[in-house]
Amino acid sequence: MKINAKDLASGIFLLVLAGLGLWLNLDHTLGTSRRMGPGYMPMLVFWIEFALGAIVLGMALFSSPDPLEKWLKLDFVTLAAAIVVGLVGYQVIAAIPALEGNWYPLGIALTIALLILAISPGWRVLGLVLAGMNIFGVLLDAGGLFLAIAAMVVIAAFADKEHRPLGVAACVVFLIALCWWVFIYELDIRVNIWPTF
Repeated sequence: MKINAKDLASGIFLLVLAGLGLWLNLDHTLGTSRRMGPGYMPMLVFWIEFALGAIVLGMALFSSPDPLEKWLKLDFVTLAAAIVVGLVGYQVIAAIPALEGNWYPLGIALTIALLILAISPGWRVLGLVLAGMNIFGVLLDAGGLFLAIAAMVVIAAFADKEHRPLGVAACVVFLIALCWWVFIYELDIRVNIWPTF
């Protein structure tokens, strides 16, 4: 039997992450499909992630061998630096009185840590995509939906070396229009679309 090491590691990672998410979600009320509680949607997402992890793990047993890449010294250094900067940065940012008592210090510290992680070519794609998603969460409330989407797309676009500025701009415009139409116009969700700071 030839095992695909990359798919095996990815499948195990997805299964562990889904299991952890399901366990942490036990404290939230699920409700029913008609009257969803705060834990209903996360539970669905984690079960889907669990199923995808099982599929990836099963495919790893029957696909061609693909060994894991060796880690370079830079990979270890940037990972360690990102962890240290994230932990220390959170403590420093949380001490700022204006940011005390909310999630901004954690979001800002995670974004900085992920951007440091992206210095290494081995971590670049993961670091930049996660930093883009993280900055969306940080900017959504005070920066508004449009700025959050634009920042997310621009940061995540740097994960691909061959991105074209015109394509990124078109993606930003399309996502802003789509999100405005779906969430603001159709679903009437009350979220700032323009910056409030």
